[in-house]
Amino acid sequence: MRFESLAAAVFAASALPLPAMSAPFAYISNQLAETVSIVDTKSGKVADTVAVKGKPAGVAVSPDGRRIYVSAPESGSIAAIDAETRKIVKEAKVSSGALGVAVDLTGKRLFVADWYQNIVTVLDADSLQAINTITVGQSPSGLAVSPDNRWLYVANRLSDSVSKIDLEHLTVAATVKVGAHPFGLAVDSEGRRIYTANVESDDVSVIDAASMKVAATVKVQSRPYAAAFALNDSRLLVTNQDSDSVSVIDTAELKEHAVLDVGGKPEGISAHQDDRHVYVANWFDGTVSVIDAKSLRVVDTIKTGDGSRAFGQFIAK
Repeated sequence: MRFESLAAAVFAASALPLPAMSAPFAYISNQLAETVSIVDTKSGKVADTVAVKGKPAGVAVSPDGRRIYVSAPESGSIAAIDAETRKIVKEAKVSSGALGVAVDLTGKRLFVADWYQNIVTVLDADSLQAINTITVGQSPSGLAVSPDNRWLYVANRLSDSVSKIDLEHLTVAATVKVGAHPFGLAVDSEGRRIYTANVESDDVSVIDAASMKVAATVKVQSRPYAAAFALNDSRLLVTNQDSDSVSVIDTAELKEHAVLDVGGKPEGISAHQDDRHVYVANWFDGTVSVIDAKSLRVVDTIKTGDGSRAFGQFIAK
């Protein structure tokens, strides 16, 4: 928008009502409690709790932050929660092993990985009606959309591979072998590299997105589960389930830079919009650990619910 003068700009701005400013919320699926905790990241407290039947696990927040999609593997369904009313506004059956969830950058399409049927279902994000299904590797779990909205990456746990799906044609464009049992994955902000947390080989595979070849392997701690970036992609934080820790990888050196103790059996992980604080869901403790990625310290622990899992992007970007 162009203004004739700075004075005009100031006047125009002052004439408008100030928008309500609020920190983003973190949506934590509590699988054993069958709830989703809504954490106010400003206050560090649970603002509300939503009941979600079917052992909720996967979480994806729409780009505008208005809808939260939660997978329920036990019932093979997806629930859509309205961020304003904090109520489920739509539920739909998807398939028997619905787990990983992701939303494209337009907010119009939802992707659900089916653990048992080895498919990714593409749904209309508003109606939750299925548009298409795409066959991938065995036991697909983690999903991530490229920053240009061109590709969807899928971690196929039992195939030890990652599939690259063309989102224009909804077909698999390439598949690459990685470490043993990849589960969560993350794509950097330029879409150049994909990082997979490999549960059984205790490492992270670094994939060149253009060639779909493994460029490096970084050793971490026991049973890495999921990953998230912080500090302008300079650090990748990886949850280690059996070590009760988070590994911090220097993405320039591609080495484990630090190991931070968190709660029991950490699983889901997402970065705050400030690009500095990272939230970790701890299954055994029913808590969320908040990490300052700059100081490399746990700065808060928030009680959520039994079996906090929060697998996916549970904070709006």
